[in-house]
Amino acid sequence: MSRRVALLRRLRRHQRGTAMMEFALTAPVFLLLLMGIFDYCWQMYAQQVLQGAVAKAARDSTIETYALDQSQLDQRVRLQVQRVFKGAQVSFDRRAYDAFSNMKPPREVDYDHDGVVDCVEDGGKRGNGGADDVVKYTVKMRFDRILPVWRMLGQSQSTTLTSTAVLRNQPFASGTDIVPETCG
Repeated sequence: MSRRVALLRRLRRHQRGTAMMEFALTAPVFLLLLMGIFDYCWQMYAQQVLQGAVAKAARDSTIETYALDQSQLDQRVRLQVQRVFKGAQVSFDRRAYDAFSNMKPPREVDYDHDGVVDCVEDGGKRGNGGADDVVKYTVKMRFDRILPVWRMLGQSQSTTLTSTAVLRNQPFASGTDIVPETCG
């Protein structure tokens, strides 16, 4: 018994193992925090890449060159995003309105109550519209995070970022009034 007591007294007074124990206790928290900061910065960079590509494509879509077919612009955004974020899934949505004042918050309608939205009413219609129309261009990018921080915390490894640009088309031709899409 006296040997154990003597060993415990000696270990209590010994300082060499203290630093190792402190490091063992704090290192996992510190590394998790550090990886979280790096991952958050990577997501901020992804948002900036997406926003830059969307802003350029939105400005280009307002001129007559792309009035009838925006698929080239969408492809350009997709390529620019995927150049940095390999394997990112990019989806596009355009809504056209007669004026900024016609833009309303979306009202989602689920007719059959199955949890899937069947229709969205917001005062506009799908597409790029015509001359002088207001266009809301929304792009969503889904990609896998580069560090396993979120998986370690029980979260999804993939994330979705959204970027939206709202611009008015140039008066390149005679415009027509937009008849908003309605549900029902």
